[in-house]
Amino acid sequence: MHNDTIAAPDLSWQEQALCAQTGSEFFFPEPGSSVREAKRICGLCEIRSACLEYALDHDERFGVWGGLSEKERLSLRRTQDQQQHQQQY
Repeated sequence: MHNDTIAAPDLSWQEQALCAQTGSEFFFPEPGSSVREAKRICGLCEIRSACLEYALDHDERFGVWGGLSEKERLSLRRTQDQQQHQQQY
């Protein structure tokens, strides 16, 4: 029997994240609520880029990750996809 295993992602960066020291309500606000406070906290966080990379790699669709909202991450992903497509041709 062949047993494939998938390595769990390294999440050690989350222990150092400022969001781990604050309430999740800032980062997962009710629809229509402001994400200003979450973005402010992210702007002070030293591991913001690791957080954003994780969110993009794992297609996180809700909340503020790496200082970007859901819509901003979607826009960034589309831009990256277009750039990759253009490089292929």
